[in-house]
Amino acid sequence: MLDASRRLLPYVGLGALATTFFLLDWALPVGTTVELLQVAVILLTLFLPGRAATLGYGLLATLFVGAGCVVESAQVGAVQGVLNRGLVLAGLWAAVAVVLRYKQVRQAQRESEAKAQAILETTVDGIITIDEAGTIESFNEAAEDIFGYDAADVTGENVKMLMPPPYRDEHDAYLRSYHQTGRRRIIGIGREVRGRRKDGSTFPMDLAVSEVDLGDRTIFTGIVRDISERRRLEKEILNVSEEERRRIGQDLHDGLGQMLTGIGLLSQDVTEQLRAEDHARAGDMADITSHIKEADRYARDLSHGLIPVDVEANGLTEALRRLSRNAERLFDVDCSFREVDTVLVHDNAVATHLYRIAQEAVSNAVRHGEANTIRMVLADGNGQLRLQVRDNGVGFEDDEVDGSGMGVRIMNYRARMIGGTLEVSSALDEGTVVTCTRPQRRPAPGAPHADSPAPAHS
Repeated sequence: MLDASRRLLPYVGLGALATTFFLLDWALPVGTTVELLQVAVILLTLFLPGRAATLGYGLLATLFVGAGCVVESAQVGAVQGVLNRGLVLAGLWAAVAVVLRYKQVRQAQRESEAKAQAILETTVDGIITIDEAGTIESFNEAAEDIFGYDAADVTGENVKMLMPPPYRDEHDAYLRSYHQTGRRRIIGIGREVRGRRKDGSTFPMDLAVSEVDLGDRTIFTGIVRDISERRRLEKEILNVSEEERRRIGQDLHDGLGQMLTGIGLLSQDVTEQLRAEDHARAGDMADITSHIKEADRYARDLSHGLIPVDVEANGLTEALRRLSRNAERLFDVDCSFREVDTVLVHDNAVATHLYRIAQEAVSNAVRHGEANTIRMVLADGNGQLRLQVRDNGVGFEDDEVDGSGMGVRIMNYRARMIGGTLEVSSALDEGTVVTCTRPQRRPAPGAPHADSPAPAHS
């Protein structure tokens, strides 16, 4: 009941105000001056909801102005009285039209804001807005879940608090560079980066940033998606795939390889007997023995490719040398491997992923790039481990990097799994260069050898 009275009070007040202006018009010989105050009544309906209030008071004021016309007509003449009141009514309904249009715009704005708020509250992606200085202005519920902060904790703070080093230190400089030069690294592009939660842990996330010009200032909206689970599943798939490769390679080596070796020895013995007997088919048997030995070598090469890296620290180097020799023999290309400094990789998983990247790059160079010269380099320096595969093939356009058959996606996955980055550069008729770079961690003296993946740089 009390709420209904409060809602009714503005209507009663405006009705009393309109009546007061009408009575003043009757009591005072001031013509249309007082009647024009009815326009103020219409403007005050801005504060009342809906269109009905504005139209209702417009009609009420019209009746009052029309009634006032009787008095004015007696004072200044019928024609002049109607003309004066006509001007008042024109102003009155112009005010009604303005108020109705304003309410329509405000209603559309409220609906748009309500929809935007509903999206912000229900989306599973984190949505963060910052100003030109990098100060956080809004932080939705999904962002709270992703980063572990309450919106009140981060609003007004610099967005770099959500970044791990070294990106935290580079952020302000990047924003300044963007404002000065317009060069973009993430804005309007989107890429995978790493975020930092409240507890200090880091995680991979997809980040898309858009720029919004508000006229007097610019804001940036970032949409964040936590892809930790996706990366975990990708890693699990790669691990399963690697285990299956190892199993097949072991079967080739211990099963088929040994069988071919046995058959080769038996056929060699038969060949020697036929030669001793000066048999006419001794030469054919010798050819069969040669083919069996070649098949044995091929099977063992395949098994080494499927089980590429030994657990020793120099296993990657030896595996890449073996890969270059096999590529020359199997693909009939000039393939070389060079080691810069002494490269030791103590984590077998890291070494295996690097080998697979090199293997895929060599395969692409031969099968897609039609290369006849391939150069592999493994280098260790400045705290980084770098693997590069360069070929002289036909190359491709930049927009074909992610095309089918290039194997870039799986190489990118492997690089991210070990905390590294992958760069692929190419040009038509100028060959292709595949480079994988990863921070190299040294095992502490006396500590067990480990080379756990570092956070991926994006």
